[in-house]
Amino acid sequence: MRKDQSPLEQLEALSEIRGIMERSTRFLSLSGWSGVWAGLMASSGCIIAHAQLNNYYRQYNERGGFDQAAYLDLRNQLFYLGITVFVLALSGAFLFTLRKVRQQNADIWGPASRRFLYGLAIPVAAGAVMVLAFLHNNHMEYVAPACLLFYGLGLYNAGKFTLDDIRYLGLIEILLGAICLFAPDLGLYFWGFGFGLMHIVYGIIMWNKYDRRS
Repeated sequence: MRKDQSPLEQLEALSEIRGIMERSTRFLSLSGWSGVWAGLMASSGCIIAHAQLNNYYRQYNERGGFDQAAYLDLRNQLFYLGITVFVLALSGAFLFTLRKVRQQNADIWGPASRRFLYGLAIPVAAGAVMVLAFLHNNHMEYVAPACLLFYGLGLYNAGKFTLDDIRYLGLIEILLGAICLFAPDLGLYFWGFGFGLMHIVYGIIMWNKYDRRS
């Protein structure tokens, strides 16, 4: 800054410097549409899963008891459905974020985005191992709370490297997961509320707060 600058010019210069430093340390190109898309995919997955569960319990009543083969078939169906929803949600979120990155002339794989992804990926990967262990040991009732808890931890941790708003979503997911641990039979509803509705609400808020203004 030059000494002959007015106070207003100095303030503008400081704001510009601060913006440059923030962009170099925090990934600020998350798109609100990414959250909306992920929420829609999660909600669709919950509707399909609900239909699969209803079909299983209908057949259970018709058979008059437990059938190991039908249970394993249901478990596999829900597992592949979860993988499909995850891939679709992640792909859409990436495309929306990539579009925003290009609009801002930013770097999709710069130091800030790498820190954000690492911060998110480590807790989520740990949660994925636990979910696989639950599935392997036929404890499906704990899959939903584990997903919510570790995903929330990932969001809260990654919030240090992006917009602060994402940490609030992380806290909500953690709270929902903790409550769901004590009501595992309602796991699908908690899943739909946390991954579906909350993502849609978060995405709309983010779009109104950042995307529309830009």
